Amino acid sequence: MRRLIGMAIFAMMMALGFAAVAEETEFDPAKVSDSLKAIFQFGSTATKQALNANTVTLISGTIGGTYVQFGADLASVLDDGNKLRVLPIVGRGSVQSVADILFLQGVDLGIVRADTLDYLERKGFAKDIKKQFTYVTKLYNEEMHVIASRSVHNLKELNGKTISVDLPNGGTFVTALTVFERLGLKPNVVYIEQRIAMEKLKKGEIDAVIVVGGKPYKSVSSFKDDRFHLVTVDYDKPLQGDYLPATLTAADYPNLISNDEQKVDTIAVPAVLAAYNWAPNTDRYRKVALFVDNFFTKFPAFQNPPFHPKWKEVSLSAQLPDWQRFPAAKQWLDSHGIEPVAKVRFDEFLKSNAAAGKLPANADKEALFKQFQAWEAEQNARAQAAPAQKQK
Repeated sequence: MRRLIGMAIFAMMMALGFAAVAEETEFDPAKVSDSLKAIFQFGSTATKQALNANTVTLISGTIGGTYVQFGADLASVLDDGNKLRVLPIVGRGSVQSVADILFLQGVDLGIVRADTLDYLERKGFAKDIKKQFTYVTKLYNEEMHVIASRSVHNLKELNGKTISVDLPNGGTFVTALTVFERLGLKPNVVYIEQRIAMEKLKKGEIDAVIVVGGKPYKSVSSFKDDRFHLVTVDYDKPLQGDYLPATLTAADYPNLISNDEQKVDTIAVPAVLAAYNWAPNTDRYRKVALFVDNFFTKFPAFQNPPFHPKWKEVSLSAQLPDWQRFPAAKQWLDSHGIEPVAKVRFDEFLKSNAAAGKLPANADKEALFKQFQAWEAEQNARAQAAPAQKQK
């Protein structure tokens, strides 16, 4: 009898619970907000046109990468009701993003790696491709991470070994193959998705994994195996035309750089916020110009938490050689008196590094300027971090 009463009480509680859930979930979507109320109740062809007129679509990168986080940050800060909506799309890597910006309907902007367009031209896949692109701004520097056994200390020691360079629609393989060519290295290259490659490395099926992305890169910082570490990539002269010197520290990757090592030297390549070279009198140009005005105006917000720390490296006025700036971006910078790097800063860099003996003896002027760009990014990051430290 008690069992029957208990079952009856349980059934009544379940029924009341389901009713409560139904009551909570069965609501009128028009009550969500005033803007949605207007859309649901009065939506029409005009509403559709208005929503699409101010929506900018940005192709980002693969899940877990820095591009995706930057896309999410842009949407978080810039979305402003019906005035501007930023719609980030998960992409498939830098090479695929170049194709998406060129050919995919509805894609207005994308984040690509600076060496990708040169690679496509060098391999004969495209001709004069840079004329089809403009850049809104250089973003941050993406470091090359080479993960290998602790018995390996330098990338050159991996010559002839099996190295995974990610899938051939991203940007890591572009940078990796370019570096191999420039240094005369001939490893056995395999194209394996990063997460799978990490497992194969642990099992001894491959000798190294290369990841090119903004530090701290999620798949690298989450890799835990004491048998492996990050390997040095020297900033040799053949690399100085397209790449920047960079450093990975124990603070960046305590799982892969020991306190004894402290830091690992490597190289980096700029990430670029790029757009198709739209004609100024087109609606697509107008939308990108709207995005630029909002992005540049609200830019200081990105350089504070909770946004990705790589935003601290971004300088809106930084120039990219051989790229053409999106006209509305240049106009905004000119109208606000924001000029490219002043010569005095370059002189400061030369003086500082010459005194410390850090300048390669065979480096030419262009290479030195690239080193300066990396140095300046580090200085900007420190300057932005200082106020945050004081507030703690």
